[in-house]
Amino acid sequence: MHRDPAPTRVPAPGVTHDVAAHLVDTALTTRTGFVAGLVRARFDFDLQNARGVELRRGASPAETLERLRRVVSRTTTPPASLDTRLVEEVVHGEDIRRAVGLVRSCPQEAVVRALRLQVRTPASFGGAKEAVASVRLTATDADLSIGEGAEVAGPALSLLLAVSGRRVALDDLDGPGSGRSRGPLPEGPRGVSR
Repeated sequence: MHRDPAPTRVPAPGVTHDVAAHLVDTALTTRTGFVAGLVRARFDFDLQNARGVELRRGASPAETLERLRRVVSRTTTPPASLDTRLVEEVVHGEDIRRAVGLVRSCPQEAVVRALRLQVRTPASFGGAKEAVASVRLTATDADLSIGEGAEVAGPALSLLLAVSGRRVALDDLDGPGSGRSRGPLPEGPRGVSR
């Protein structure tokens, strides 16, 4: 089901405010700006993200939401695969939507591409390669099976959220490997409070 937010809806205080600020920062980050910021943060990716959130966070959730609206059509990107933009949009979009009670169906192709990227990206770069090394992820709503080992099955979006450190999706998963998936997962958004 697709339900759009009302125009006056603002991110909930705290977590969603920081996630929205992170999305603003990412949208405004250019390849050169990313490298310069990483150097200023002494190559500490978490510190760089935290500084970006601090810089882009408005005085209120409404101000941060307005900043997000202004950058929604930007096409700049840090020096990474363009599929990282899908991970940002889908996962952080769900962070915000779920916190404020909104439901939206994401384009399946975007979810699958984001999931494929997350499972091949090392944890040191915000991925889940190590966390899912011994399981097979099977989407019950898409033609997708990734990895080898005990199966973890569920909707592609729930698999993506789980490998991205969102425990909220774990109840949607089952299979022999699903107990293992409730163990060590990625910590969630790096530099962004949850």
